[in-house]
Formats: sequence, structure tokens, C-alpha cells
Amino acid sequence: MKTVLSTLNAKYIHTCLALRYLKAYSEPDFPVTIREFTIKDPSLNIVTDLYSQEPDVLGFSCYIWNIEETIKVIQMFKKIKPETKIVLGGPEVSYDVAHWLEHIPEVDFIVVNEGEETFKHLLTQIQNDGGFDSVAGLAYRKDGNPKINGPREKLDLKTVPSPFRFEEDIQSLSKRITYFETSRGCPYSCAFCLSSIEVGVRYFDPKLVKDDLIFLMDNGAKIIKFVDRTFNIRRDYALDMFSFLIENRRPGVVFQFEITADIMRPEVIDYLNEHAPKGLFRFEIGVQSTNDAVNELVQRRQNFEKLTRTVTTVRDGGKIVQHLDLIAGLPEEDYNSFRKTFNDVFAFGIEEVQLGFLKMLRGTGLRLTAEKHDYVYMDHSPYEILGNNVLTFDEIIRIKQVEDVLEKYWNDHRMDHTVKYLIHHVFQSPFDFFQEFGTYWETRGWSRIGHQLEDLYTRLIAFLTEAAPHSLPVAESLMKLDYLERQQFKPRKPWWENTQNKEETSKVLSLLAQYPEMIDGFPALSEKDMHKHAFVTDTAIDPLSDQLEPQSEKDFLLIALFDPKQQSTKVFTTSKKSLLTKNS
Repeated sequence: MKTVLSTLNAKYIHTCLALRYLKAYSEPDFPVTIREFTIKDPSLNIVTDLYSQEPDVLGFSCYIWNIEETIKVIQMFKKIKPETKIVLGGPEVSYDVAHWLEHIPEVDFIVVNEGEETFKHLLTQIQNDGGFDSVAGLAYRKDGNPKINGPREKLDLKTVPSPFRFEEDIQSLSKRITYFETSRGCPYSCAFCLSSIEVGVRYFDPKLVKDDLIFLMDNGAKIIKFVDRTFNIRRDYALDMFSFLIENRRPGVVFQFEITADIMRPEVIDYLNEHAPKGLFRFEIGVQSTNDAVNELVQRRQNFEKLTRTVTTVRDGGKIVQHLDLIAGLPEEDYNSFRKTFNDVFAFGIEEVQLGFLKMLRGTGLRLTAEKHDYVYMDHSPYEILGNNVLTFDEIIRIKQVEDVLEKYWNDHRMDHTVKYLIHHVFQSPFDFFQEFGTYWETRGWSRIGHQLEDLYTRLIAFLTEAAPHSLPVAESLMKLDYLERQQFKPRKPWWENTQNKEETSKVLSLLAQYPEMIDGFPALSEKDMHKHAFVTDTAIDPLSDQLEPQSEKDFLLIALFDPKQQSTKVFTTSKKSLLTKNS
């Protein structure tokens, strides 16, 4: 019996951990082939590939991001090979099971919730031509009607074989994100989240977990993302794992965790700040809302004071990148309340702020009580809200405009110096800057066309010319610094028209070749190398100082030195007048 498991990932770099658990649990009794695609792959190409595998049983792992494309593949495949048994599993089809059996008649079975034991039991029954009434956790049709068997007892995770030892995965470990779990379940009951449905937290065997991590690192894995819903729920466990990863790290490996910030113990943070190498760890923290009344409505316990302590202490330690999540559209959080939530979180000054929109997931408490808050939402995945009793669709559109430029101008870190200046010195708040700019971006139609890096700079200049022309001298100076710091090679044509006088530039480079001590930290280079690898432009301020008021028009020089071998850039600034007159 030939069994094939498949899924459509969001991108190639993502891998499906669920399929690998099913394969590991089913083998060697039932050999399993895994075929992974992306949601952008043409359906016919996917069907062609799966057809070539000649499966007797074909399983799909289903999520909100792939269910619609998966249905197309299933319907097409069943027309070509109707005798193949189609099995679905995953969070998207584990709820409203009768709906899916009715909605997708091509599907033969649905594995509900945790699937390892259920899927293997199902394969046994298919092979033996047995009945399916005894397969706990399985849904199917009997006499034309949906039949949903009773739930299966939770799996003893310490008996689950490793999903990370397949030979076919090893060669791509360095190119893809490796998803890893050390526990299942969540201790919280947030009404918008599927994780809240499974009560309690179960752990895998810690020794086997550590063995797998060593194996993955030794075989080239570079990004290992832990999918535990609350990695730090047990202080001693988290501290032991952090310590293990620090002591056994390999060059270039990054570990990502989902943590709950307000329960992070100070001694754990102190340990990380003292012992963790910079860049080894990355924390994803779900804040969602800073409105206590909103959090209470969704049964979310959060101590913002303790959360603030954790985030700021980690930030000040300078070792760990932090990514904070927000959700727009929670019950009774109107536009102004969300604006405050956004500003509260942005005030932390951390590396990434992810702005998402509430999705009414099947099986969640919030979807079951949607009428209480007049929720309107998409009928199909991703079930995103279109409005409620306090947030109109017009306001959702506006917040989406914030999300658009937030990703481009903050989370991608293209203009950190510039954005910090604008949100602290020009606009009323961070939210107001992103909102005004996002609305301007949309009215110009830029969201419907592509852009190059240089376009991001010229479009911001266009916006500031209308919205805050007084800020242009400082903003343009900081944008030049942001641009040059990110370049690995001397730019042939920067985003601005470089009006720097060529004779003056030549004089500057000649002086610095002779007297590099004129600028603190400036390296000794030959005049030839200076002309080859240095870029000079004038600015209204010294963008590396704290002085953000122009002294006179273009009184400063910004000098960038590019090292093509190291692909690194060093930027220096100096007063144009003092440099040119010192040795005249």
C-alpha cells in the first residue's frame, strides 16, 4: 500500500512538522512518502507530481493558509484517480468536521486533532479491509452520512519517534526553517486561539529532544523555530533548555521561541543577558492588546507591568531580537484603543512589531460567540474580520494601511534612524506617522505596484514634502545615512541627486588620505583606494550625532567607506568647513 503525505506551505523555506511526525510514527509498518509544495505552485503541477507517486492513500495537512488551494488539488486528483483514499488532517479540518465532509465529497477520511496514532490505525484498517468504527479520532461517511468517532486519548509524547532523522531532509536543512516542538498544549484559554482548546501541557522526552537538536545542528540546520505555545511556562525547564543551547550552539544557528513575557522570571532574563551570545535567540511575544478590558473579554490573562519589565530588560541586554504581535479587531477594541495599544508597544523600541487582524478560527470561543459583538467576517479562510460593533470596515482599511508601511519601513529596518526621528520629533505618535504615511501611500496607488529599494526613499520624501516639509533637511540627512549603512558596495546611483562638488570631493579624499586623524577612527588608506571605495555627500546635520537641528544648509559631510572583500560599510561624518579649512 503506497501512502503519500502532502501539504502546501506558505513558502519553500517552511517545512511541515506534522507530516514528519506522521511518517515517523507510521514507519516501518507503513512506508510513507512526503511531498511538499507551496500555495503559489500551480494546482495542475501539484496534481501531476502526486499522480506520479501512484498513491493508494493520499493525506493532506490543512491550515487556514492552504485549505482553499488544497481543496482544488483534491478535487482535481479525485477525478483522475478516484480509487485513491483521500485523508485530511490538521487544525483547519479538526473542527466543524461534518461541514468539511459535506463540503468536500472527494474526501474519504478526516483525522481529528492529534493524528499520529489515529492515522496509523486508519492505515491498518485500510490495509486489512476492516471497518472504521473502532478508529478513535476519525471522521468519515457511513451510509452517506457523517460519522464522527469518539476522541482518542492523548498520546504519550515520550513514545513518539523522532521526525528529524529522515535522510531526504538532511541536504536541505541549511536552506529551510526547521520547526521543532518540545511540548504540546497551552496553559491559557485565549478565546481567539486554537491552542486554548487543548487543556494542559505535555512534554517530549528531554533527552531525546536534546539529541535531536544536536543532530540538526551537526547536519546544517541554521534556523530552528520552537513551536511550543508557551516555551517558558516552566522556569526550570526553560532555563535548562536555554543553557543547553548556549553550551552546545554551532556557528550561524538561530533559535526562535514563542514566550509569554509577563511570566518570564527575572533570574532567567539575567542569565540570558549574561551568557547568551548576541543573535543566538529570538523571542516572539504575543501582546495582542494593552487594554485590560479587552483582554478580559477574550479570557486572556496579562500583566502589562511585568511584560514591560521583561521586554525592556531583554532589550537593554542587547542579546536577543524581539518580535511583538498585535491583533486588531478584538472585542470592544475600537480604533482609538488600538492606536493606544500600538503606541504602547512601539514605545518599547524593539526590533519588530507584527500587526495582524483577528481571524475567527473554527473551534474558537470567539467564533462561537461572534454575535455578541456583531462580528462580520469572511466565510472562507482565513476568516478575517470585516467589522464589529466598535470597528468599522473603513477603520480596518486604515489600520491595514498602517500595517503596509510598518512592514516596509520598520520591520525591514531600512530606515531606522529616519523613522525614529519622525516618530519622536515630527509626528504626534508612531501610529500617527504610519497611519498618515500609509494613507498617503494608498492614495498614490503605490500598494498596487511594485517598488525597488530606492523607491522607498523617494516616496517618503514625497510624503514629507506634503505632510511635514519642515522636517526635510533632517530627514533627508538621516535617510542618506540609512541608505549608505545598508550598502555593501559603493553605489553608482543613489536615490538622491548627489550635488556634491567633484573638485571638493577630490580634495576631501586627498586630505583624508594624507591626514586620516582628522576624523576620529578614520582608517589609513591610499588616495587611490579612497577614490575607489569612498562615497562623499553633503548633509544638513551630522546624522551620527544627537544634534537634530540644521546649523546651516548642507554644512556637513557624510563619508562612507566600502570594503568589498568583507562586504561591510563604515560611515563617518564631519563638518565640511572645519575639514576643508584645517589644512588649507
